[in-house]
Amino acid sequence: MSSSGNGQHATFNLKAVVQETGLKPDTLRAWERRYGLPQPERTEGGHRLYSQRDIEILKWLVARQDEGMSISRAINLWNQLEDEGKDPLLIDALGDSSPTILPPVFTGGEKTREVCTGWVDACLDFDEQRAERILNQAFAIFSQEVVCFEILQRGLTEIGDGWHKGKITVQQEHFASGLARRRLEGLVAATPPPNRAGRFIVACAPGEEHTFNPLLISFLLRRHGWEALYLGADVPANTMALTVAQTKPQLVILTAQQLATAANLRDMALLLRQTHVNVAYGGLIFNLWPAIRRRMPAHFLGERLDAALPSIEKNMSLLSAIPQDEPLPEIWQQALDHFQEQRIKIENYVWDVLKAGDIEYDHVAHANTILGRNVRAALILGNIEFIGNSFSWVKGLFLIDEFSLPQLIRYFKAYYQAAQYHLDEKGKPVVEWLGKLIESA
Repeated sequence: MSSSGNGQHATFNLKAVVQETGLKPDTLRAWERRYGLPQPERTEGGHRLYSQRDIEILKWLVARQDEGMSISRAINLWNQLEDEGKDPLLIDALGDSSPTILPPVFTGGEKTREVCTGWVDACLDFDEQRAERILNQAFAIFSQEVVCFEILQRGLTEIGDGWHKGKITVQQEHFASGLARRRLEGLVAATPPPNRAGRFIVACAPGEEHTFNPLLISFLLRRHGWEALYLGADVPANTMALTVAQTKPQLVILTAQQLATAANLRDMALLLRQTHVNVAYGGLIFNLWPAIRRRMPAHFLGERLDAALPSIEKNMSLLSAIPQDEPLPEIWQQALDHFQEQRIKIENYVWDVLKAGDIEYDHVAHANTILGRNVRAALILGNIEFIGNSFSWVKGLFLIDEFSLPQLIRYFKAYYQAAQYHLDEKGKPVVEWLGKLIESA
């Protein structure tokens, strides 16, 4: 987006933007080169000039990073909102129009970025004592909320992004996640007894294993005097209604970070709607693809976890009305039904194509499970491209250690061939998506 297209004059030089946003010049240039945001004007001498909107765009991107997004995913979210005809700068934590971007609720300033970097480095070195010492010093300086958001959550996001890019091993990611989770569990256990009316259930959607965010929500609720029952990872849907009947919560909060678990969250919300309990939800996948929210029969808590609690307090009376999800368009319903009918045949075909090569059967079976689960979820939620529209993005769904890049490409080509053979006109969206994916490999 260029400044001239904003209706705003480009008057700020690079130095002024650095002072205003806290970003380094190299970072600004890299974002402009790689992602096209922002697009400053140039003087006759070639120097960059930024508008006030350019500065607000940069602040918006930084805010998304502070919430736990990588810059590439923040850019993806910005583009998605603009494609839907929305101005990202006019969307607040609840997804409603607002004239301003809310500042972070918990902030410790630039110093926390240095502390976060030190903690991440210690985790990547598997140095538990140094990582714990850094956290102990941070808790002595900053509030518990600041440490949780600006060091632990931000650090885990950086590590997770590194893992997706193949720069960090799964062992390093698990080590850091374990340290952060144990520290947060200790904070939850140390909160005082509730002193406010209201009980909350906080849980991961079925299949969801990422527990840091729901733990953090539980911690915030308890810190504000509410009773929060944390149920943990991968909560089965078939027993949730019984749990709700037994505990009688004021609100059930569910989280999902992945596409497949977002579809599972939807199933659980539909089940809980029959019990007339209020359900709210959040998670990274709903920020990456805001259109998914239209398929969720529950209240969206907002894109920012630090603003979720103020949103709950402000809108508690509104949460009593259970929202209706949009019906699934016929094109996606037909594609879903047809894919489900042909899925086993497709997967058998894939193995027939690959069995003479160097890929093991167990790895093919695992890949089929991952891809099939995500295709099903995308169709349930209303668009096959929710899986991702580039090969570099989608390959992050698969375990790097199981497939080399050439093997993964051969696997997708075999799946595409199988889909072409077994899916008719009703499955055309799936076939076309696979074709575009292979072209981008």
